[in-house]
Amino acid sequence: MEELPDLAGLSLAEIATLAEQRRLPPVEQWQPAHCGDSEMRIARDGSWYHQGAPIGRSAMVRLFSTILRREPDGGYVLVTPAEKLSIAVEDAPFVAVEMKAEGDGRDARLAFRLNTGDLVTADAAHPLRFVEGEDGPRPYLHVRGGLEALVARPVYYELAERALAGDDAQPGVWSTGAFFPLAAA
Repeated sequence: MEELPDLAGLSLAEIATLAEQRRLPPVEQWQPAHCGDSEMRIARDGSWYHQGAPIGRSAMVRLFSTILRREPDGGYVLVTPAEKLSIAVEDAPFVAVEMKAEGDGRDARLAFRLNTGDLVTADAAHPLRFVEGEDGPRPYLHVRGGLEALVARPVYYELAERALAGDDAQPGVWSTGAFFPLAAA
């Protein structure tokens, strides 16, 4: 089984290199006919289920996450060159469970580890956005191809602490030269 990296022990340059080295299948190029329902669901907490039972093997979840795609109608599918199966997603398909920050203000860089082990650095191509929910602001990080990660509450508190410590006109965070306001869009 592939060893997940320890974010705390890596520099942001090392994190960026690891993220670039990850080879993902070209799911956006695959256009098979829709074959049915996968009988899978991704819960709001990032847990994956098949036929109502949790998928306990993290390697299996990581594998399925690489063939996940967001469709133009907003739905989610698991896709291979030969088949396309619907998958239910309660909120976002990923959860950002850990953050590493280097630098302050405009020089800051924020990297996130997802529940699947993926590493994503917030930047213009991977923006953070905040949505007002019943339980307060819900931050999301764009991962790839319309797929997002819900930022876990403890990580959100780290973001909020950084935002409130800054001296910008409105509370927000910087990462890789891009500013992300904390206010819900």
